Amino acid sequence: MTALVKLTDVSKFYGNIRALEGVSLEVHPGEITCVLGDNGAGKSTLIKIIAGLHQHDTGTFEIDGEETRLASPREALDRGIATVYQDLAVVPLMPVWRNFFLGSEPTTGAGPFKRLDVRKMRETTRAELLRMGIDLRDVDQPIGTLSGGERQCVAIARAVYFGAKVLVLDEPTAALGVKQSGVVLKYVAAARDAGLGVVLITHNPHHAYLVGDRFVLLKRGAMAGSHPKSGIALDELTRQMAGGSELDQLSHELERAPGPDVIGGRRIEPEPEESDKPGKSERVDEPEKDG
Repeated sequence: MTALVKLTDVSKFYGNIRALEGVSLEVHPGEITCVLGDNGAGKSTLIKIIAGLHQHDTGTFEIDGEETRLASPREALDRGIATVYQDLAVVPLMPVWRNFFLGSEPTTGAGPFKRLDVRKMRETTRAELLRMGIDLRDVDQPIGTLSGGERQCVAIARAVYFGAKVLVLDEPTAALGVKQSGVVLKYVAAARDAGLGVVLITHNPHHAYLVGDRFVLLKRGAMAGSHPKSGIALDELTRQMAGGSELDQLSHELERAPGPDVIGGRRIEPEPEESDKPGKSERVDEPEKDG
């Protein structure tokens, strides 16, 4: 099956600084590819390359089997790649339906009578959110009044509606609690079940393992591993992301130092009192003799 997006040995340099080097990944329809890494691992640079914000320096970037070099985020969107950033790029005081169609508003009428088709936008927003399983109280409420999880879900539904084939999600659960993170992951899985290829950027291996099909690990801009879900357990995924051998070394360094009564791992018993030593009897004073 031809991958929707395929990166092969992609690198990005800013002068002498290596932001990304030799990274490869594939995104297939109906699958979630999770990109994991700590802060500074290169996840943001990878997002910018896939989203068309930056161009790669070396390697190949293919969309539907065709090698390409995206010139802008608009071109990426036209090619079916939608990116939902951590800040969501929403206008908090605008209603949900305005944010849903922000930048792509349908109109009705012609000439001087041309105006926004508000009725269509309201109905479409409500229907698309319901299709994703999101039942909002009122699409006229400001999107800023929604919880972080609900806003993430609106952004995912918007990308699905506008025909995205690849959905890139930048840390969608980073600022959410346990319950809201579960809600967002449910909608991420719904996007996968709708046939989209999903790239989930996260630093949480537990969230990734719940929904992921493939795992790509980044460390300081380079590949630290690539595994299908069937090829790695959660404990090993967490260990590799946390540093692997470096974590073992840190654990060894943080072991408690021996206390003052322990030398070489052997406990030193206190010296017994003189009266407790074997073969010794208590001294008995002799009575004084008369004259």
